[in-house]
Amino acid sequence: MQVGVCRIFLRIPESQSLKQKRQVVKSVIDRVKNRFNVAIAEVGALDSHQTAVLATVTVSNDSRHVNRILSHVVNFIEDTASAELTDYEIELN
Repeated sequence: MQVGVCRIFLRIPESQSLKQKRQVVKSVIDRVKNRFNVAIAEVGALDSHQTAVLATVTVSNDSRHVNRILSHVVNFIEDTASAELTDYEIELN
């Protein structure tokens, strides 16, 4: 069994409040959930209104498949999100 975890760091420069940030983050999370079969949640920078840290997790019996899915999620967020992807980390266990 292979478990893949990806931490995604976002910058939301146009956000002026936590409410605006939550709208952007919720939109990103909903789009990823609808497109990919992964778990995703906001896990860091909860009190900052211009940054967010998301974590997404997937499980498979093939590490290449796990890496491919998480890479697709990162590319999807980078291409479609209303937030700027600043960094990401993929960890396979």
